[in-house]
Amino acid sequence: MAPANSARTRRGTGWLTTLIVGILLAAANPGVTAADPGAVASHIDHVRFEQPRLIDAGVYSAAMNSVVRVRILRAVDPEVPAPTLYLLNGANGGVDGSWLDKTDVVSFFADKQVNIVIPIGGSGSYFTDWHTDDPVLGRQRWATFLTRELPPLIDTTFHGTGANAIAGISMAATSVFQLALTAPGLYRALGSYSGCIRTSDPQGQAMVAAVVGRWKGNPLNMWGPPQDPTWTANDPYLHAQDLHHTTLYISTGTGQPGPLDTPEALHGDLIQSTWQLLFGSPLEAVMNLCTLQLRDRFQQLGIPATFDFHPIGTHSWGYWQQDLHNSWPQFEAALSQR
Repeated sequence: MAPANSARTRRGTGWLTTLIVGILLAAANPGVTAADPGAVASHIDHVRFEQPRLIDAGVYSAAMNSVVRVRILRAVDPEVPAPTLYLLNGANGGVDGSWLDKTDVVSFFADKQVNIVIPIGGSGSYFTDWHTDDPVLGRQRWATFLTRELPPLIDTTFHGTGANAIAGISMAATSVFQLALTAPGLYRALGSYSGCIRTSDPQGQAMVAAVVGRWKGNPLNMWGPPQDPTWTANDPYLHAQDLHHTTLYISTGTGQPGPLDTPEALHGDLIQSTWQLLFGSPLEAVMNLCTLQLRDRFQQLGIPATFDFHPIGTHSWGYWQQDLHNSWPQFEAALSQR
């Protein structure tokens, strides 16, 4: 009989063997085959362990012809199949701070049987498929990457069950709706924190142009001129009826500063506190108005959804961390359904 510590060693390293086998399987069964028979299909290019459960991966996207950085927090027991929660960053794509750096994602999910997947990149892209390549932002085919290329690779490599949820902040609070409409049935639950969902009316187009322009992209390269039907095709407000069977959690603050906006709450960061007060406050007030419009639209169509209107809160990470905590029970229930 093998000693007890030997059995524990085998159990403790079994997940690593599973991961290696998964990577090999993913290489043999790529997520999306390139249209050109001579081109390389999407695949996991490399993985690096930051912690035993935290992985920094590079995923080659055939659609964008580039390697996308993806941070992955494995489920508490990597040997047991687990659902996946995709967390999208805001307009900066997470390049100077993501869900992993700005929130307690690692500790909050430390005891939870779910894979957390956080793509890095896509600044100002709205995580959509652009009409044409942009001179500054390059080739943007995020909808294809996030809905067709990445999920099968995650499931094959990291023992996924095929059950998915997605949540996003700010710009990505709009994108999660668009992605769910692009790939019906892919996501069982959706979280939208502090977003303006309407994109094709004049105010919505102005908002999109401002976000894209902030990163020196050209919105004409994304969805064409304002009269192009792609704008209305990507407006979740106009297609809300198609979300009827998705668990929906939508949240916003009012812009009124709260306890998470003080230098003390931000570990003495006076610059960040000032930003939240001067810019995050009015920005969240706008998001509040957008979310009120969306709530009225959903009520008009009879679409069930949880709308969480906080009495305070600016456009900032501390409140989005709370939103993730508050929405997780709904995500967990949706992901565990048979």
